[in-house]
Amino acid sequence: MRVGFHVSISGAIDEAVDRAIELGCNTFQIFTRNPRGWKPKELVPSEAEAFIEKVNTYDVRPVFGHMPYLSNLASPRDEVHVKSVEALRTELERCDKLKVPYLVTHIGSHLGSGAQIGFQRIVMAIDSAFSATKDEVTLLLENTAGTKNSMGGSFEDIEHIIEALAYRQRVGICFDTCHAFVSGYDLRTEEAVEETIAKIDETVGFDRVKLIHLNDSVGDFNSCLDRHEHIGLGKIGEEGFRKVLKSEFGRLPLIMETPKDLRRTDAENLRKVRKLAGEI
Repeated sequence: MRVGFHVSISGAIDEAVDRAIELGCNTFQIFTRNPRGWKPKELVPSEAEAFIEKVNTYDVRPVFGHMPYLSNLASPRDEVHVKSVEALRTELERCDKLKVPYLVTHIGSHLGSGAQIGFQRIVMAIDSAFSATKDEVTLLLENTAGTKNSMGGSFEDIEHIIEALAYRQRVGICFDTCHAFVSGYDLRTEEAVEETIAKIDETVGFDRVKLIHLNDSVGDFNSCLDRHEHIGLGKIGEEGFRKVLKSEFGRLPLIMETPKDLRRTDAENLRKVRKLAGEI
């Protein structure tokens, strides 16, 4: 089982690999740059080389990049949309330089302009970024919690986006358990998990799912509340995650984005996942 966390790149980007190894991860996710700004610092060649060497040496893979917070591919505001397209292009290039095979992106919010405008802006953004980059990196569209104006709360919506893309062969799916649960995809029983897998397969195709963001949920089922919880302490619960981990989901790389607080450490969440999966 490949399981890990989103880890910090503080100091130097290759130090993210050290942090992942210290936690006991065999896969991990990073921002390749400061996620709260538009203009990234250039990658330092020696640090990029050290990053690649450490990933290979420790066999901690696959590595996943994540788009910065400010980008909104669905934005109707031209300035933000242009900056978001540029950020996407830049991140695809940075992942390629780091030999990171996947880049996760939030699909975005139409900000009240309507879903149709949102769909058009997303497709335009992705195709524009892909047209200017090599096809070494797969973009993973992350399902959303279904909050107001957000795009991608259903797999029918994500299918609609993918089918409209000129470069659809370069796109996969990141399945977030918290987001799925609060947007109406139940994960609490074996039957519910299998039904959710079937719904994914009927729309985008389960073979497009390359990553699971493994997060419990503070919010109730179908609540649209996007708040992550420690594994087993939320509304999906331990039994739900036991069923998730023993399904087809459990055969995919698992990245946790659980809270940073005193109730449970990352190492304890990792141990909990391995225990629920029957590995310890």
